[in-house]
Amino acid sequence: MDRSQIKGCGTALVTPFSQNGSLDEAALRRHLRFQIESGIDFLVPCGTTGESPTLSSEEHFRVVEITLEEAKGRVPVMGGAGGNNTRRVCEGIQVLERLGVDAILSVSPYYNKPTQEGLFQHYRALAASTRLPILTYNVPGRTGSNIEPQTLARLSAIPNIMGVKEASGTVGQTEKILGMVPENFQVFSGDDAMTLPLMAIGACGVISVAANVIPGEMTAMVSLANAGDFTAARSQYRRFLPLFNALFIESNPIPVKAALALMGRIDPVYRLPLVPLHADNQAKLSQVLRNLDLLAKEKEKEKEYAAGGAD
Repeated sequence: MDRSQIKGCGTALVTPFSQNGSLDEAALRRHLRFQIESGIDFLVPCGTTGESPTLSSEEHFRVVEITLEEAKGRVPVMGGAGGNNTRRVCEGIQVLERLGVDAILSVSPYYNKPTQEGLFQHYRALAASTRLPILTYNVPGRTGSNIEPQTLARLSAIPNIMGVKEASGTVGQTEKILGMVPENFQVFSGDDAMTLPLMAIGACGVISVAANVIPGEMTAMVSLANAGDFTAARSQYRRFLPLFNALFIESNPIPVKAALALMGRIDPVYRLPLVPLHADNQAKLSQVLRNLDLLAKEKEKEKEYAAGGAD
């Protein structure tokens, strides 16, 4: 796939678990169908929002397989393959390539705190291991290191390094990146609340946590911004900003899985060291969902299903 076909809004998918802690394949399939039917631009299974550090290799590849089965080529699938062991990440990428993903999202090595040269060599090795486009992922608050603009400029010369999911939290860093990389180097926001500010200076979209909850609305907002209609995009952004903030009231993906559970879409099951949302924060999140009529919409859908009005 031409990397230019991967654009707009992608969902950083949660991984549903059953009450016994195992992978909930049925819930995952329902969630993927909801995403595709809502018009999402692309899907990102097994990123860190999908609790990938706690998935076994077998579970990781099974989640990607199911995502590909449900996508059926209708939307691109960008498989998550990150970690702090370069050789092991390369091996995982090769499996994902055989499974048929369209691209790779790879978070920068965490805990090791590599130098900028180490980050460059890590991603160069990943790119050499595959023909797939690779999107780097910069999230210093989670990894302990920052992929600096100069390093991304070096990486942009590697043909299958397609861009960056940028979650440094600063507009200034994104502006520096955009000023140093070629036009075809794609910059996606890695933070829902920063999506519109970053798109205003040249980012092409977002890999979104909130899209788990509102895929159609997030896709519409990004589409409006890419079409240059920032007045309408701002209206969407301001409406959903309380949700963006609430979904990070505790560490991701705790709040987004809690939101989906309140909507009746998944069970609120996490793998340690993640634990359920604190009761006070659960109440705050529930109020945000009610204010946006998201819980009411789900109840209406439940009535429709009960009446036999939907498959």
